[in-house]
Amino acid sequence: MKNLGIYIHIPFCKQRCYYCDFVSYANKQEKVKEYINCITKEIDSYLYELENYNVTTIYIGGGTPSFIDSIYIVNLLNKLRDKLKNNDTKWSNIEITIEVNPGTVNLEKLKQYKEAGANRVSIGLQSSNDKLLKQLGRIHNYQEFLNTYQTARQVGFENINVDLMLGLPNQSIQDLRETIENVVKLTPEHISVYSLILEENTKMEQCIKSGKLELPDEEVERQMYWYVKNKLELNGYEQYEISNFSKKGRESKHNTNCWKQKEYIGLGIAAHSYINRKRYSNIEDLDKYIENIKANEIEKNRRTHEIQTIDEAQKEYMILGLRTIKGVSIQEFKEEYGENPIYLFREELNELVNEDLLEIDSDFIRLTNKGLDLANLVFEEFV
Repeated sequence: MKNLGIYIHIPFCKQRCYYCDFVSYANKQEKVKEYINCITKEIDSYLYELENYNVTTIYIGGGTPSFIDSIYIVNLLNKLRDKLKNNDTKWSNIEITIEVNPGTVNLEKLKQYKEAGANRVSIGLQSSNDKLLKQLGRIHNYQEFLNTYQTARQVGFENINVDLMLGLPNQSIQDLRETIENVVKLTPEHISVYSLILEENTKMEQCIKSGKLELPDEEVERQMYWYVKNKLELNGYEQYEISNFSKKGRESKHNTNCWKQKEYIGLGIAAHSYINRKRYSNIEDLDKYIENIKANEIEKNRRTHEIQTIDEAQKEYMILGLRTIKGVSIQEFKEEYGENPIYLFREELNELVNEDLLEIDSDFIRLTNKGLDLANLVFEEFV
C-alpha cells in the first residue's frame, strides 16, 4: 500500500497579513458553510485513493483554519475518518496538523480539534516583538500567542510547531535573539523559521517600493539565519531541512513526505495534488469552485500543471532531497529510479562540488554550509 498525504485549504482569514500572497479572503465569511460542504463532496471524489492508499498525514492550512467555527473542522475530520474505515489506515497513526493563529482560537476550539483527531498544532507567531507583528499586519500580540500556546498544552497537545520569520523590515539581530530565546523557553517540539519573501501585489511589497519600509541587506539576513541555526541547535533542536528544526523524532511527517516526493491530494481552492507523477491543482476562484461542485463537475476545478517524465521526476527528487540537511540518499534514489544519481548527474555534481556547494560521501549528497546560503543556485542546476 502506497503512502498518501492529504492537504485541506481553508482560505478564510480575519485579516490578510501584509506579506501574504496565498489564496485567502478576509471578507467572505458567508461562504464558509457552503465551501466546507463542497470539500466534503470533493473528498468523495477520491474514493479510490482513500481506500487503496495508506494515509499518513492530514494537514489543514490556510488562510486561517482556526478563524472559522470549529464544527466545520470537526466535520471534515469526521468525514475523512469515515472514508478511511475501508482500508488498513489506523486513524491514531495519522499525523493530523491544524494551523492556528492567536486571536482566532480559544480553549473550546482546541478541545474540539483534539477530540476530532488533531494531534499537532502549528501556531503562527512570526516574532515576539509587538511592533514587528503590527508592521506585518498580524492580528495578535505576543501575549495572545503565549495564551494560545499555553491553552494548547492545557488541552493536551504534545506536538506543537511555532512559525517564525527573519529578514523583516526594521528587525534587528537583537529582536530576533529575543524572539528565539522567548520561544526556546517554551520548548515546542518543532520550530519553523522562514526568511521573508517579498511577494508581488502584497501590501508589504507596496511599502518596500514606496520607501516606507526597507528590508535588511542580504548579509544581515544571512547573519540572522546562522544565529537562529546555531542557537536552536545549542538548545537541543535538530535542523532537518533548510527552514525546519525539531526535537529528536518530532520532524513534521507532512513536510518530510513532500521532500521525499511522496504522493498527496489537495482539497479546496488552490490546493495542489501529486499522484502518479501528475501535478495538478484546484482553481483559485472560490465562487467557481463552489459552482462546479454543486453541478457535480468536480473535474472542472482541476488544472494539470505537469505529467512528469522520468527525467523530470529524477531532477525534482534531487531538488527536494537537497532541501534536507541529511541530503539525497544515494541508495533510496537507486531504489526509486534504478539509477545511481552520482553517475546520472555527474556533470552537475562535479561542478557543484568544485564550487564547495555540495559534498558527497558513500551514502548521501548534501549541501555544504556555503550551499545552505546559496541553495537556489544549487537547485537551478536540476531545473
